[in-house]
Amino acid sequence: MDFGPYLMLASLEGAVTAAVLVLTALGLSLVFGVMRVVNVAHGEFFMLGAVIAWYVASSLGGHPALGFWAAMLIAPLAVGGLAAMADMVILKRIAYDPERTIVATIGLLYIIQQVTLMTYGADARPVEPPFNTRLALPWFEMGDGGLQMYWPWGLSITSYKLFVIGAAVVILLAVWAMMTRSKIGLVMRATQLDGEMAQAFGIPVEKVYAMVFGVGGGLAAMAAVLIVPIQQAHYLMGGDPLLLSFIVVIIGGLGSLPGTVVAALLIGMSDGIISVFFTPTLAKILATMAVALVLVFRPQGLFGKAGHD
Repeated sequence: MDFGPYLMLASLEGAVTAAVLVLTALGLSLVFGVMRVVNVAHGEFFMLGAVIAWYVASSLGGHPALGFWAAMLIAPLAVGGLAAMADMVILKRIAYDPERTIVATIGLLYIIQQVTLMTYGADARPVEPPFNTRLALPWFEMGDGGLQMYWPWGLSITSYKLFVIGAAVVILLAVWAMMTRSKIGLVMRATQLDGEMAQAFGIPVEKVYAMVFGVGGGLAAMAAVLIVPIQQAHYLMGGDPLLLSFIVVIIGGLGSLPGTVVAALLIGMSDGIISVFFTPTLAKILATMAVALVLVFRPQGLFGKAGHD
């Protein structure tokens, strides 16, 4: 069989990875861009979203779509509320000092992880997708009679994976509209540019910080709800999303939302394609090497500004 159909399948798998990664990394980048906080617990917010999705889906029962859509609403709100509370109780009290916030979020990481282990357990548990029709993948080639379509035997993708890609695009556009077209986005951008000046103009900067930290956690949880019907909810599942999110924001430029999107697409697509043809470990190694090259030749990232602090 030709190489092309397999590349198309690998590209679709990479697009699913990129779709989830862009939402997760967007939350991390948003928090750093506005608050200048490196949230090491971001991966645990992702994990918590998946675990809550399992709890919601298993509690409601009935048709899988009911539990899934309930989880899409409840998990981001619950995790976002927890993140906002963590900001007010922990980060606000240490005045958002860069070094202390890293230590504090590391502590928050272990607290969330161990509490989840004690309550949820160590087992990986699946969530049934709301729909899961298997779709055969067509392939087009130029033949003697013009463009011809054929169906490579055994190559298919599920309708839910295509939904994940589409849902991520919709959520991404909603975040972009919020940041560029709403009063909340204007307040967040003003706080990002100059927090002291924003406060002088009457903007409640501490409340904005709590909201931004909550939105970042909610985006990670939303990404987890999308991926948990494909993967399984597990108390240690936050490690890879955290690592890949850091890789994305470093390559794209810390605090740059366009850079985050572009880098997430690059890393997610390459991770998916390399994982299909080779191994996931090789994909992680190459992504780490890409970070090293960016740090050497363009420390501010692809879309970051030199001298930005």
